[in-house]
Amino acid sequence: MTAGYADTSFWLESCDDDLTPRDPLDGSRDADVAILGAGFTGLWTAYYLLRAQPELRVVLLESEIAGFGASGRNGGWCTSGFGAGPDQLAARFGVDAARAVHDAMIDTVDEVGRVCVDEGIDAHYQRDGELLVAIGDHQVPALDAIERTYQRIGGDDFHCRLSADETRERIAIDGARGALFHPATASVHPARLVRGLAGAVERRGGVICESTPVTAFAGGPSPYLDTARGRVSAPVVVLAGEAYLSQLPALRRAVLPIYSYIVLTEPLPPEQLAAINWTHRMVVNSRALTVDYLSRTADGRILFGGRGAPYHFGSSIAPEHDRSEPTFARLRQSLVEWFPSLEGVGFTHAWGGCLGVPRDFIPIMRFDRASGVATARGYTGEGVAASNLSGRVLADLISGADSSLVALPMTSHHGRNWEVEPFRFLATRLAERGAMRIDERGARTGASPTGRTLTERLISH
Repeated sequence: MTAGYADTSFWLESCDDDLTPRDPLDGSRDADVAILGAGFTGLWTAYYLLRAQPELRVVLLESEIAGFGASGRNGGWCTSGFGAGPDQLAARFGVDAARAVHDAMIDTVDEVGRVCVDEGIDAHYQRDGELLVAIGDHQVPALDAIERTYQRIGGDDFHCRLSADETRERIAIDGARGALFHPATASVHPARLVRGLAGAVERRGGVICESTPVTAFAGGPSPYLDTARGRVSAPVVVLAGEAYLSQLPALRRAVLPIYSYIVLTEPLPPEQLAAINWTHRMVVNSRALTVDYLSRTADGRILFGGRGAPYHFGSSIAPEHDRSEPTFARLRQSLVEWFPSLEGVGFTHAWGGCLGVPRDFIPIMRFDRASGVATARGYTGEGVAASNLSGRVLADLISGADSSLVALPMTSHHGRNWEVEPFRFLATRLAERGAMRIDERGARTGASPTGRTLTERLISH
């Protein structure tokens, strides 16, 4: 795809920015830092490097345009949630490390808002919190488990448990049995954020070359990023392509590209939003294993996102995978099941895109000084805020800053690779279908997930 970027998502269509690609790389050149990817991770890394060291020569290479991938297609959640839950982090790295990540992510949500103010980025940032809802009795035990997790790391003051009546006062969701309210989440217009961030990087001297896919990279004595248009050599190269890193032969099994899909309503009148108590911009999801996520745009549209389309053999990423009509139909129906009063509402947009899932669900934010290669990846769909943390972590690691961020466990974590095909395909398809069956059975019978099935072991994080 080299044109029609506004058709990629509602966000890119409505970001009020010229989507004409910037000039591509024109021949080989040297830099101080070469970055693969002009999505959130690459741009935040460049931004914080240049803010601390304005003299640096930072070059970003982007295969399409800034924000083309998940950064311009997501659900608009800027959440303190992390790819790996506090319980998994505590089991792997200890309670203190889990609490440090938890606290860093809360600060990160506010940091994104601060940068929007500092750089004049109108990203429709609004910090109204997040509601994790149990729809049906079978989802209530999942809320109990999350509460126990926060108590374990000393973060039980972070959330508020709501009864069914209290939940309906926040948002009137049909069948809600209770919820957890997390205050540290904002709703954003992600394309306005990522495109505004690209402008901020350029104002600080960074160079963004679009329509320039990276075909290979190397670390060692002479690190570089290779493209068909030339090579960028730099003492430091940053791999910030998230799911798209799986398209490089050397990283084929590093992350699993999983597709997620979104439908969006027409703008709803204030009285219709008031009828379901959605007069704020709180974001919402349920405890379904198949994952759902809802948000409300600044102009009164409701976004309903979810997974469910199958993984594609060989970690394939292709434009034809961006649409799944059966999934779109299911999401539209789900919105009406959540909010029966919205029966007959019009839908104006539907789109999809891929996110990157690491084998152990723990994101990586690492710099190997010996090879000159830095990377951050594996957000499992929670990257809007986590990518900002990645950018600050990588900037501190690269510059050698002595900050608390460089002590976070992700900086020393080495994740496992995914299995080779066809085992990767078979296991992922099994997990996808199994999760849907468990959710359907729970809604039908009221039976909660046991945590002991093969599916649940495959997807637990």
